[in-house]
Amino acid sequence: MRIVRVAVAGETVVGRLLDEGVEELAGWPVAPRPTGRRFARDAVRLLAPVVPSKIVAIGRNYLAHIAEMGYEPPPEPSLFLKPPSSVIGPDDDVVLPPRDLTAEVQHEAEVAVVIGRRARHLTRDEVWGAIAGVTCADDVTARDLQRRDPGLTRAKSFDTFCPIGPWVETEVDLRGGLSVSCHVNGELRQQGHSSGLVHDIAAILAFASQVMTLEPGDVVLTGSPGGTATLHPGDRVRIGVEGVGTLEHGCVRAPVPTA
Repeated sequence: MRIVRVAVAGETVVGRLLDEGVEELAGWPVAPRPTGRRFARDAVRLLAPVVPSKIVAIGRNYLAHIAEMGYEPPPEPSLFLKPPSSVIGPDDDVVLPPRDLTAEVQHEAEVAVVIGRRARHLTRDEVWGAIAGVTCADDVTARDLQRRDPGLTRAKSFDTFCPIGPWVETEVDLRGGLSVSCHVNGELRQQGHSSGLVHDIAAILAFASQVMTLEPGDVVLTGSPGGTATLHPGDRVRIGVEGVGTLEHGCVRAPVPTA
């Protein structure tokens, strides 16, 4: 089942994507139930499929990306957070900050896990029951700021730096791993498979849940393969996750603020 969040007739609706349109659901992801309302496909605009209370991300989790960054594999998952204000939806634009702030904004294609119930202190076996589904994400990063700052917050947190979508696929089996890719202007930039993660998805979610309560709708970014590269105004980015679909977004340059 593909869960979408859409704008329609001046309101925001969560529902199930059908061939002919969208069937509204109340209570997703905890206790979804149809409301009886349906909307034609051409009457809706896709939004980011979730509004997370937080985006939990894992750094340095693919060996190829670790190698290109010059790091060592971390002995345990390397957690950081992205703010909800960084989220945009399918076909929205990543806004590249003025070049005097950062000149090296890069894409990072990721398999994104959506949490389906309130979860704390999960075991590896309990992880799977806490997952609502999977979507595509781009963990956009100001790489020059990442190298300059002692932490990741500024590099990862600009508004629009977390495209998510186009929907949450609820029937993907994560246990065997999924492939993830990134094309920019039709050129393949990144290709990986989550079976090759340094810390697998069960380990990531169990580890994160020891630190913080995971809420329904929260998003966990599982890491990005090698091949990250700088984005430019006018670029068109396509993130693909096996069994889910593709997320596309554009890139524009923010205007220079005036006094």
